[in-house]
Amino acid sequence: MHELILHHYPTSPFAEMTRLMLGFKQLSWRSVMIPAVMPKPDLTALTGGYRKTPVLQVGADIYCDTALIARRLEAEKATPALFPEGQEFNVASFAHWASALVFQHAVSLVFQPESIAARFGSLPPEFLKTFIADRTALFSGGNASRVPLEQAKHQWPVLMSRLQQQLEREQGDFLFGEPSLADFAMAHPLWFLRGTPVTAPLVDEYPAVAAWLGRVLGFGHGAHSEMSGEEAVAIAREATPAALPDEALTDPNGFTLGQQVAIAAIDYGVDPVEGELLFCGSEELILRRADPRAGLVHVHFPRMGFRIEAR
Repeated sequence: MHELILHHYPTSPFAEMTRLMLGFKQLSWRSVMIPAVMPKPDLTALTGGYRKTPVLQVGADIYCDTALIARRLEAEKATPALFPEGQEFNVASFAHWASALVFQHAVSLVFQPESIAARFGSLPPEFLKTFIADRTALFSGGNASRVPLEQAKHQWPVLMSRLQQQLEREQGDFLFGEPSLADFAMAHPLWFLRGTPVTAPLVDEYPAVAAWLGRVLGFGHGAHSEMSGEEAVAIAREATPAALPDEALTDPNGFTLGQQVAIAAIDYGVDPVEGELLFCGSEELILRRADPRAGLVHVHFPRMGFRIEAR
């Protein structure tokens, strides 16, 4: 069995979501710190160009996007469940909504001028320029549109009031009674807002929301130890990818196994990854690619939120 290796950086909201899922499942993992901005040579040696954070590595298998990482963690340890029985559709759909719409609102609120000054005020101006240029490139070319700050402020009370009402009326302590992926997907944008005194009141002014967020963050991050990017690349190079999932699906757009394709996110961070299509399932796509440093790897993508093109 290969160790779980998370490629991440501390201030990434989606990385925090994954760290909390690891803590919820009480899993041990290795931590590889990656740069917050490009270039990320060790990461892209593994992914083939995918640059979004985080990425989960298990030997020579590389998992992109938190939606698919959650399913891989569920396969690693079934209980406690991220997808409770009977709530699978509700949980996955809510998580997709929160990670898109709620997160985009949080981004606009966090990157308003007053919040930027509080978040980056102690850092050199050159870093802020580099960071802004990197994020401009990250959000170019996809279908994710920045929510104007005025609109984010206007709509935020709707989102929080609905969440507050749900939590007040739910019999359990979490969004669907028992903890699930929905809680972690909703928590990470609010954790992001909590990062500065400018935006923290947008969460803390709602008592039931703040109490629930405390319960979610209370799961912690599990047991982890540091690993270098070079070590992680060497592990991939020396490992053999896992057996492919046992699922037969005819691709609705006619892509066939063995075909050379490119897969890319459609919202932002749309850098394509090229390789041989090995597996085409209802939730997951797998590419085989070879890298001079990482060797033969299988790169896994969720079907939802990604596009595939022939090469």
